[in-house]
Amino acid sequence: MSSADSGGTEPQAEEQQPAEGAEATEGTEATETAETTEPEAPIDEVRQPLLDALKAELGDGLIGSEIAGGDIWVRVDRSAWVQAAQVARTKLGMVQFCFLSGMDWLPNNELSGEKIWDPEAESTNGDGTPTERTYETGVAGGDTRFQVFARLFNPATSVGITLKVDLDEQDPRVDSWVPVFRGADWHERETWEMYGFNFDGHPDLRHIYLPAAFEGFPLRKDFPLLAREVKPWPGLVDKEPIPGEDEEEPAAEGGDGG
Repeated sequence: MSSADSGGTEPQAEEQQPAEGAEATEGTEATETAETTEPEAPIDEVRQPLLDALKAELGDGLIGSEIAGGDIWVRVDRSAWVQAAQVARTKLGMVQFCFLSGMDWLPNNELSGEKIWDPEAESTNGDGTPTERTYETGVAGGDTRFQVFARLFNPATSVGITLKVDLDEQDPRVDSWVPVFRGADWHERETWEMYGFNFDGHPDLRHIYLPAAFEGFPLRKDFPLLAREVKPWPGLVDKEPIPGEDEEEPAAEGGDGG
């Protein structure tokens, strides 16, 4: 009897153990899930309606958007670049033009001082074709090396918006904002001069800083700096030699005919 009782109770204890273990595992997983789940970011009740209104106006012309750092970031298609400025001004109250400039997202792999970029030695695949580049393009994303971005502001509400647009790497161009914001004139001229980006419809693209015959675009990351060609960056400033330092005394004048 005693042996039968013990034989009957032992299997019951064994059957209960997996159930207790499963409950413990489920409880642990639930706790871990609760700990790893990040709370959703609160909706910005001031900026989100502005972003929604812009999306409604631009439709597929709006490619990417984000509300980050207390600001609205929007990336649009090139075909919607001027329309985005018009909508921001007339529908969102962004009547103040702050600035416009360019960006070159070519990565800087090495800044130790020696010249390391060589346009004749681009990386290639095994078949000799160039490798496809990828770029880290910041808030609201991007698909190309070159971008134009601009900042607008509503002085009545103290809310701003940053708009950006991807440019073709071989033919970087986009329509001018001058018809919408007259203040974009010099900003587009500077961007054209320093980056080589064309602004179609601009009334007077001409140099501001550089001579007309200047070759190249100084703010592109592959622009060769003379200091890196000749000496390590940043390069020592050339100075006149100090007297007596690595200098040979000039030969005496007059010779033997005294």
